[in-house]
Amino acid sequence: MNILTVQDLCKTYGAGDTKVEALKNVSFAVSKGEFVSVIGPSGSGKSTLLNMIGALDYPTSGKVIIDGRDIYTMKEEELSVFRRRNIGFVFQAYNLVPELNVEENIALPILLDYKKPDQQYIDELLGILGLAERKRHLPGQLSGGQQQRVAIGRALAAKPAIILADEPTGNLDSKNSRDVINLLKLSVERYRQTLIMITHNQSYASFADRVLSVEDGVVAELGGGAR
Repeated sequence: MNILTVQDLCKTYGAGDTKVEALKNVSFAVSKGEFVSVIGPSGSGKSTLLNMIGALDYPTSGKVIIDGRDIYTMKEEELSVFRRRNIGFVFQAYNLVPELNVEENIALPILLDYKKPDQQYIDELLGILGLAERKRHLPGQLSGGQQQRVAIGRALAAKPAIILADEPTGNLDSKNSRDVINLLKLSVERYRQTLIMITHNQSYASFADRVLSVEDGVVAELGGGAR
């Protein structure tokens, strides 16, 4: 079953001499429980693609269908709720709320949806992420690697249809980077989570089930990574 279908997606910025085609007729599908990595040089359109899939920006044309819903046919408020419930984000910058502790940051998407967190699931995430003994710590009391783990927990908390990770190891050293990649892969395997990850690192890309390449706004399949 495809959890994500991208059809003829185009994104153009500017016009005339300043016109830039950031995405050119991009089409691909991702199955539920699949880990897909996206590689390509800076300025190739990787982040633009992730922003379109995550409903953070609007395409010039084309469709993005997540869990059977054509997201760009939704009104803004409906899309905002859909995004909060169905898309988890992990960015290079951790984007944690400094006044909230680890546990509160992880549960935040659920609380914003006026729902009560499943405490057993939150505790399980804290354990898997190696944060159980730091759940009362504030982000400022954590290392960069620990903060990124909190961000992964937050992305998983609402059990979204899909997780989008944009250079999640960009601010981390090699050991923490490998730990984060392993945790993301574990989330795919343990929770049958779907993950699309942008990375510059070829070896991290190979952790995925499939690798997509973006160059000059064109997406191509590079085949399978490591299983």
